[in-house]
Amino acid sequence: MRSGVQRQRPAGEPQWPQGQGRVALLQFVPVRLKALKPKETDFEPRSMGEHFRKRRLELRLTQKQVAEQLGVNVWTVLNWEKGHTKPPIETMPALLKFLGYDPSPEPKTLPERLLAKRRAWGWSIREAAQRVGVDPGTWRDWEQGRVILYRRHRILVAWLLELPVGDVDRDMRARWIRSHRKLPRFVDTRQVEFSGRMSNRLTGGSDEEVEVHGAADFVG
Repeated sequence: MRSGVQRQRPAGEPQWPQGQGRVALLQFVPVRLKALKPKETDFEPRSMGEHFRKRRLELRLTQKQVAEQLGVNVWTVLNWEKGHTKPPIETMPALLKFLGYDPSPEPKTLPERLLAKRRAWGWSIREAAQRVGVDPGTWRDWEQGRVILYRRHRILVAWLLELPVGDVDRDMRARWIRSHRKLPRFVDTRQVEFSGRMSNRLTGGSDEEVEVHGAADFVG
């Protein structure tokens, strides 16, 4: 049985309506939401130095460890990552091996392929020219998109780039035609004959054939 003595309600206790249960009141505790801290590797690299830094962070290597792998000092690695200096071409083979890929755009033209090949080998223009038996100015002209006049050079370039010689011949012929498309209105016959002979040299034909088709190819 219930005791006839009523419990005294403490001062300040809320009075609940009849027939309803009581709900405990919880003290409000403010919650402060924190944004997730981005990872050090959450960035899109734009330069060779940034690609290098991102790869190093992904591998959890220190600058000193990477410097020892590449055979350079720590300050060199720091300058690369900060963009203060660019990696010299002789370090490119080891650097590309460390990255596991080449961040440069895919080469499409023949000059771009020559440059990409030289970078992959880690050769300067002088060293590349010396290795293939031409002077540095000739190699520089190739990378700048100049016409490769001598067929023995086109054969050499095709071998270096692992391309069919015919592809290099057609590319050079197209470059020659584009560079000589606009001739003066009054053209010296000797100039037309010379242009025809250059066209012949680029296609491997005979001079007799060019004398017939030279003017049609280069004039008009």
